[in-house]
Amino acid sequence: MTTFESGYHADPQGFSPQAVLECKICWTPYDPARGDEHRQIDPGTPFRDLPEDWSCPNCGAPKEHFLVSRDPGATEMLEAARIRARTDRLVADFREIWNAKMRDVPMVNRALSIEAVGFRLHEGRPLGVLVSPWFMNLVLLPAEDEDWSRLTPGDKEVIGFPSGDYEFIHNVRETVGGYKACSLFSMMGEFRTQAQAVEVARAVMVALFDEANRAETDRQAEIRAAREAELAPEPAPADAVPDLSEPSRRAVITAGLAQDG
Repeated sequence: MTTFESGYHADPQGFSPQAVLECKICWTPYDPARGDEHRQIDPGTPFRDLPEDWSCPNCGAPKEHFLVSRDPGATEMLEAARIRARTDRLVADFREIWNAKMRDVPMVNRALSIEAVGFRLHEGRPLGVLVSPWFMNLVLLPAEDEDWSRLTPGDKEVIGFPSGDYEFIHNVRETVGGYKACSLFSMMGEFRTQAQAVEVARAVMVALFDEANRAETDRQAEIRAAREAELAPEPAPADAVPDLSEPSRRAVITAGLAQDG
């Protein structure tokens, strides 16, 4: 006997793009993996993206008469919701810092806002990039069954990824508890827009798990020298646009990371 989890009419966002729905009138299924040849709907089209006038190809019932039969993506959707709940607290905490302490600091980039980017589970722990008007950090949060509230702020820890070994600093906040952060950018003045900063953050998350970058992060002395050279002030026209054509490599290499392989 088929058990239905929910109806499309009740909550069209309550299931994943992989969900298979069935017409409650004639039990005809709509499987996103197959699409609908009758209406020329391409395979891979989620149910929620079907045209508003789409109807059951067998009996003509409207979309509102379809119910979720099975949802292969439900686990991933639940995982994403749990990660989002954690990152929402992280963002809220740093927005409080922004409003209370940082808004009037001259070095901040007021074109930017606080945003959690690309968070995913890494060995059971949420990992992603936190963008703010005054920094961009790689942030690692504890797993749901871990308590990092006793971390000592300022302590350092080297954590390995496919692209190399990265230095994280421990911290504890009252709202989010303990977390570990690796500095990517400590000054954000070169970013013109939030979209540009987010693009770099997403590139960092890709490069972090790319083994091809390991040779770069293992050359500690060269990396440190390159970073010092990059931070040296250079005169530039007022309207010059920063070159971020290869943000992933630059962001990862200059992240204050790199222990010898």
